[in-house]
Amino acid sequence: MDLKKGTIPTNTVTRTLNQLDAQTGNIYESVVIIAKRANQISSEIKQELSRKLTEFSNVSDNLEETFENREQIEISRYYERLPKPVLVATEEFLAGELQYKEPVEEKQEEN
Repeated sequence: MDLKKGTIPTNTVTRTLNQLDAQTGNIYESVVIIAKRANQISSEIKQELSRKLTEFSNVSDNLEETFENREQIEISRYYERLPKPVLVATEEFLAGELQYKEPVEEKQEEN
């Protein structure tokens, strides 16, 4: 996942259906592939952010005592500015960077 590259747009981009279904031949199949990859990216980002924010957690957290930590705020702002996982997954899909397998349908024999 190369979110720091900066080539991925941070805003919504209008796409034609022909772009999305060119690889699979089916728009719904393409959307499912993109959605599954977006979920993977989202969970990776969440784990990375949680790992970084645990450094700032205080064992004696109290609702009355709230401390602002500049580093913690900067980390949060950085992750807020990242492109959305769906945009990243769509760019990867259109660039042909995703590998996927088509499910094999089992034929049921009639008796």
